This record gives sequence, C-alpha cells and structure tokens, in this order.
Amino acid sequence: MKELPGFTRYLSVRRTSQELLWSLVGASVERQKTDLNDLADHENEAHGSLSLDPAFDVPEYLSDRDVHLMPGGYAADPGRVEQGAVMDRGGAIYMLGRNGGFLNDGRGWSLASHLFNRWPDIQPQKILELGCGIGPSTIPLSKTFPGAEAFDVDVGASMLRYAHARAEKLGAAIHFHQADAENTSFPDNSVDLVYSCALMHETSKKSLDRIVDESFRLLKPGGVCAHLEVPQRSDDVSLWTMIRGEIEYDYNNEPNWKAAISADYTNLMRIAGFENVAAGFQDATRSAERGNDGFGAENKGTFRSWFVVSEVKP
Repeated sequence: MKELPGFTRYLSVRRTSQELLWSLVGASVERQKTDLNDLADHENEAHGSLSLDPAFDVPEYLSDRDVHLMPGGYAADPGRVEQGAVMDRGGAIYMLGRNGGFLNDGRGWSLASHLFNRWPDIQPQKILELGCGIGPSTIPLSKTFPGAEAFDVDVGASMLRYAHARAEKLGAAIHFHQADAENTSFPDNSVDLVYSCALMHETSKKSLDRIVDESFRLLKPGGVCAHLEVPQRSDDVSLWTMIRGEIEYDYNNEPNWKAAISADYTNLMRIAGFENVAAGFQDATRSAERGNDGFGAENKGTFRSWFVVSEVKP
C-alpha cells in the first residue's frame, strides 16, 4: 500500500490533521491557561482529593513518545492543569462528539451498563479506575454508584490536577492518585470494583498481563474486574481495519495498538486467577440502568460497541 502515491498522500493528510488538532487545541489552552489554573485553584476538596508523587517514575513506554501525537504525551507536566486541558478538549474533538459529546464519557456509561447487564444487583462500596486520564469515564461510575468511595490512578500529574478540578466542578467525590496501573500501591483485597476504559492500547505488550494481575490482587473476594477496550479484534476485522491498525501503530504513536486488539484477555484473566470470564461486546450508551441488556458476541462497530472482558474474583 505504501507504494501507492494516493495512499501515501492519505497518510500524510491524516497525520497532518492530527498534528493540527493538537496545535489548535494547544493554542486555545495557552490563551486560557491563567483562567484555567485560577479556576482549578478555586476548586477545594469538599468532595474528593488529589495525591501526587514528586518522585514518581513515568513508565518508559509513555515517556519516550507523544502518544496520539499529543505534544508531551500523557505524562508531560508543563504547568499546572494545561496538559490535562489539552487532553480534555483534544480528546473530545478527536472523537467528533461520538463518545458522549464534550464530556467524552460514553465509555464510562457503557461500562456501567455492562456491569448492570452481568450483575443487576451490584453495589460496590469501593471502586478504582486504572489509567483514568482526566477522568471522563470516572464520573459515570461515580454517579452510578453514589454510595461508593471512588478512586482513580494515572501517571500524569497535570492530568490528575485537571481531573480533580473537573470532578470537583461536576460535584463528584473522587480521590485521584499518581500511580502506575501495573503497581498501584493500594493494599491487597481492598476494592470491590476495579476497571479500566481504553487503557490497554495505551500501555505496552508486557504491561497487559501485569495490569490484569494487579486487578486481581486489588480485589476483595467477590469483587468485580472489568476492562473495556476499542471494539476492534484482530481475529474478526476487515483488511482495511487491519491496515488502519498499522497506521495507528506507525503514524499515530499507538505502540500497543496491535497487541491490545489481539490479546487473549480471557486467558490473561484466567491465568491471573479469575474463573468464569466473559468477553464480548457491550452496546455503547449514554446512560445505565439495572437489568438492561446489550452485551453479547455481536460487534456493532466503532462508537456503537465496546469490547469488554469481566469477571468476579473467587
């Protein structure tokens, strides 16, 4: 394909458009950074909290590249909340509003819907998201389980500052911690629900089993693990989708895309200690109700389905 002039022009235009997106969003944030930081400073900890680690060592697979071509990547900390603001606006625009509009929270609602599908009576008291970014998937879970203590971890200090201010503004009681999803430092058997939303394709091949192992370690017996990912699966996609995957890998700084969509998550979870693992596709939604359906073997396509694997810790 790369020998075809039309295809190489397409690659050039695609990459340039992505770079322009970040450039324009970055310029917008730069113009507003004083106001954004002032707003963040005015948000107190009446609801949740923020814990940063000045000595935190960012994983090399995130620090050595600008993932998604976002300048600085997820871990950059050029100021206070600026990098988080860039991720917030840029991510919503990149999705073209198809993942919940500017709140970009469709994945969170879809995961909550999946939990109600499998466990209609689920009522966790302590929940933890791995790789929360600026928290768009956290708010739906916090609203779904208002009685639960909600915790989030991520590697980026700026992301977490922004996520905390954002959650406070939205009235959500969430406790944000700077930590690696492979080793969160939370105690063994300490949470009732551990989950992630589109985390795996942003990590590394070696990290996949470590994150699943960490999920198992964190859960209390009877606790639920659920990981949501992009709906593409390498064993059931068109040739063009496979090519798009190569483009993500080569031209959009998505180094774990191929590994994430081809991983056998069912087997990874069984090796970790989970038993009756369910893997399939959850219908995308912007709300969640107990006793709903929408989970099964049919992949309805991008932004209409999400791949989910889940199970209870014995």
